Amino acid sequence: MKRFARLFTEIDQTTKTSVKTTALSAYFTQAPDADKLWCIALFSGRRPKRAVTTTNLREWAAERAGIPLWLLEESYPIVGDLAETIALVLPPPTQASDHSLSHWINVLRGLHEVPLVDRKPRILDAWDQLDTTERFLFNKLITGGFRIGVSRKLMTHALAQATKQDEAVLAHKLMGGWTPETTSFHALVEADDPAADQSRPYPFYLAYQLDDAPETLGAPEDWQAEWKWDGIRGQLILRDQAHHVWSRGEELMTDRFPEFARAADFLPPGTVLDGEILAWDDAQPMPFSALQPRIGRKTVPKKLLREAPVILLAYDLLEDKGEDMRHQPLATRRARLDAILRDLPGDAPVQASPTVSFDTWVDLAQTRAKARDHRAEGLMLKRRDSAYLSGRKKGDWWKWKLDPLTVDAVMIYAQQGHGRRANLFTDFTFAVWQGNELIPFTKAYSGLTDKEFDEITAWVRKNTQQRFGPVRQVRPEHVFEIAFEGIQPSPRHKSGLALRFPRMSRWRNDKSPQEANTLDDLRALLAAYG
Repeated sequence: MKRFARLFTEIDQTTKTSVKTTALSAYFTQAPDADKLWCIALFSGRRPKRAVTTTNLREWAAERAGIPLWLLEESYPIVGDLAETIALVLPPPTQASDHSLSHWINVLRGLHEVPLVDRKPRILDAWDQLDTTERFLFNKLITGGFRIGVSRKLMTHALAQATKQDEAVLAHKLMGGWTPETTSFHALVEADDPAADQSRPYPFYLAYQLDDAPETLGAPEDWQAEWKWDGIRGQLILRDQAHHVWSRGEELMTDRFPEFARAADFLPPGTVLDGEILAWDDAQPMPFSALQPRIGRKTVPKKLLREAPVILLAYDLLEDKGEDMRHQPLATRRARLDAILRDLPGDAPVQASPTVSFDTWVDLAQTRAKARDHRAEGLMLKRRDSAYLSGRKKGDWWKWKLDPLTVDAVMIYAQQGHGRRANLFTDFTFAVWQGNELIPFTKAYSGLTDKEFDEITAWVRKNTQQRFGPVRQVRPEHVFEIAFEGIQPSPRHKSGLALRFPRMSRWRNDKSPQEANTLDDLRALLAAYG
């Protein structure tokens, strides 16, 4: 654990990618294999299952520190992180130990096998053997909120340096449904068998947002355009007489989309497609809100299957009859994809995502303006000679999204943030008018500059009307432009509506609260774009 704590400290104290890479590479060279495996797991989102609630941790930490619970609760928003708050209030350890990272994770995993009453002494004993940084990391592992400022890409790059392997090959090895309980470091990283798991997806190729004019990309004929769909990016894999569906977030979602079982009737083994999973009404995509109820389910009831059937609109062919196609130019991959899908029946669960024809960038801009008519978010631009790479690479793939929808709304509640924003009010609730009443309809916490957050924080402290725990009701004076990607009905909200990806795009100091939008304005947007 001390070695892992040193790694965390080295990473946490720098913003330089090269320093983080060097620290990680050294760790992957020196640490025991079990610790290396768990380090890879943690940096790729595979955390131990939570065994203790945060309520229990608060109570046990306050008791161990000899302070009232209210004092710990008051300290939490100031520190901005519960794991760090607990690590700071606990008294110094009375024991010394040098157990490994994997040892302490096994301690946490063992908590699931004992009653709650026996979990407390084990947590207290662990706290009494760890220093402040080690406690912080241990607490992070307990709560399941383990996140460090290292991307999966950076971690893979460092691991490739340490093991002298090709980074792209290694990235593929780390994909799929493995856990430290189901594999070893040797089997996952060192063994020369990247196809051992027939369900394993390929690393997804991600696009950058195009902020400049498309003319900066060069000749239009060098580019392929297609719609940017508002669904779930996924890979459909057919290998070894079975099919698998993976999301971009590396979540195995096969059981949530039973429609794709029929794909094996139309497509040969050794086929891997990249595309967008969409709820489909026989002619066009349904709103994302129709797909959303299926995302969190392990089994899908027949009613939902009828109401929101899905298809995969495929836009890339990654594997054809077992051949890895990713190194081939996009034009070649697309031609083979179209040939495979051309004669599929209309009720097949897979279709080719149509490309968008254009001769000039002006033509394409006019087409992009009509994206919402096609239930799309904008366009994707892909260089025709591009290979299918891993991760986000700037140059060959771009997303050219529509400008967001916007409304002007009044801030009515404010709440402090976390981490470096713990002393600022950054989380706000916004309302629009219904007659003479302000109706709350969304929350947002991003989009302002640090200077603006400082300014609004000072104002909130002087203009609080009521307090509801950490939430402050403020005088309805300030108007903000709220940008969002979509709108849908929601019976859970008083307004009857919910926004997709809301954020503050402007502080409208030029507008009075009376000039904010109305609930009828939002309903009109729902009718037009919902």
